[in-house]
Amino acid sequence: MLLIAWLSLVIWLVLFFARGGFWRAVPAPSLSATTLHAVGNAEIARRGAWPALVAVVPARNEVDVIGRAVGSLLKQDYAGAFHVIVVDDHSTDGTADAAQAAARELGLEDRLTVLTAAPLPSGWSGKVWAQSQGIGAVDSLGLPADFLFLTDADIHHPADAASQLVARAILEDRDLVSLMVRLRCDSTWEKALIPAFVFFFAKLYPFAWVNDVKKPTAGAAGGCMMVRRSALVEAGGIESIRGELIDDCSLAARLKHRNGGNHTRPIRLDLAERSESLRPYEDWRDVWNMIARTAFTQLRYSPLLLAGTLVGMLLIYIVPPVFALGFGARAWPACAAWALTCIAYAPMLRYYRRSLLWAPVLPVVALFYVSATIGSAVRYWRGKGGQWKARVQAPTQEGS
Repeated sequence: MLLIAWLSLVIWLVLFFARGGFWRAVPAPSLSATTLHAVGNAEIARRGAWPALVAVVPARNEVDVIGRAVGSLLKQDYAGAFHVIVVDDHSTDGTADAAQAAARELGLEDRLTVLTAAPLPSGWSGKVWAQSQGIGAVDSLGLPADFLFLTDADIHHPADAASQLVARAILEDRDLVSLMVRLRCDSTWEKALIPAFVFFFAKLYPFAWVNDVKKPTAGAAGGCMMVRRSALVEAGGIESIRGELIDDCSLAARLKHRNGGNHTRPIRLDLAERSESLRPYEDWRDVWNMIARTAFTQLRYSPLLLAGTLVGMLLIYIVPPVFALGFGARAWPACAAWALTCIAYAPMLRYYRRSLLWAPVLPVVALFYVSATIGSAVRYWRGKGGQWKARVQAPTQEGS
């Protein structure tokens, strides 16, 4: 019994001190107005203008949020050429009309193009297909585009978001600059579950490792990705990830490790300071479905990896409190492991402006995520994997 407690503590010591400081939860610092001005002057001197930018927004049944999301894009204070393309992915709720209405209300119709996606072909995930339609329209519409701003229909960006992302890409010579936007954390279930979602993501893809060109780790957050267009072409285009459900991290890997990994390029992933998600998660089922959509995909549909993940989650999150409460001082390694759990989770709780009293109950939240991961596997085995907006996207067991 004591050996298991020691194992849990050793795992937490490794996570805490040798996993890229994933728990630090520090938002990306904003570049100053002076820095943005200097970057602009340098680009104007070099090419005559700020790099041209096109935002591509795939949207499927997002009528409740797309107006605010598109409005925040249209109001970007960006000094270069800028255009927004919304790709309506067969919505049935008036999503396209809502996007156009937002542009009319702002008097910025000339900055927006709304397209209807062609029928989804076999072998493509819905979001990536919609993105490909938008990217393909850049040339057909005659739009200049040095960078592509790939964002979602439920994200609200501050007015300087585009300038900040492009400037950082230029200053640091990065082919991808991505932000994990601040997810909504207002309802009771959001307060309980959302900070843990980002915490677990950062543990899987430590941001410091993603940002280090010498590390193989590649990750991104699909809600906010600024991509150098020439790099995307060199990496095989968006079609190179046509069937991926975890499209953001797959794209990051393609961009960071090009030509079979022989050409490694710098990318960057940070927590957002001001970009925010508008999508509500009013019920636990909403969060559960978000996890279940891709959790088993992350495990490459492997029962062995699923079993290993479940054992790992139990050792990391469940053993410490169970042993600490059940055996007291005799299980002091478990007490130490639980303390490290709380210390590691605290910065993410502060980022989401939540009480630190949530930290000791992270093991309970972890059980929720374990259940959703098992549910993801069950959905896949039943032929219903990758469900999103009434669309099943995961490959069948025969085709995987």
